[in-house]
Amino acid sequence: MTNGQRVGYARVSTTGQDLSLQKDRLADCDKIFEEKASDARGTVRPALEEAMNYVRDGDVFVVTKLDRLARSVLELMQITQVLQDKQCDLQVLDQELDTSTPTGRLIFHVLAVIGEFERELITERAREGRERAMAAGVKFGRKPKLSKRKEQELLELLDSVVISKEELARQFNVSRATVYRLAAKLDKEFEEQAQAS
Repeated sequence: MTNGQRVGYARVSTTGQDLSLQKDRLADCDKIFEEKASDARGTVRPALEEAMNYVRDGDVFVVTKLDRLARSVLELMQITQVLQDKQCDLQVLDQELDTSTPTGRLIFHVLAVIGEFERELITERAREGRERAMAAGVKFGRKPKLSKRKEQELLELLDSVVISKEELARQFNVSRATVYRLAAKLDKEFEEQAQAS
């Protein structure tokens, strides 16, 4: 790896907090990116995005503490992957983590496994929550445009062959595709009745 810059990142979560302590710790960095405040969930961090775009092969990305960089193991591993792809090392001063050393790399490999486990737990919890909601009668997806009563009315009018499908679509404020789908459903029901009799 070529000799690169030490690129610091300092973050406070509210505008009233002071960055000076972190900046003092990052004084030996060639460039420091400062995040004054992120959104409530910490997902929008323009200075971090700028720093990730700035770092180059051989640079060392430096933060004072892990919680200044990421809010979860999963997020930490995503950031670490970006740095890895750019051939940059990560150094965390308080936790004495450094991916340029064998011990630091080992710790981050362990964190990667934990991150994968965390991702699987989130997926599993989401799936279980969806199943519980469906069992409780919660409907997912778009709300149907037609109520059951309106759909029945439309089917009866289709059956009477008095009004064109285009006119029915206008009257019921639905797409022609919806009317044609219901017409196909009606035809299928007639076929099944004919076969049964």
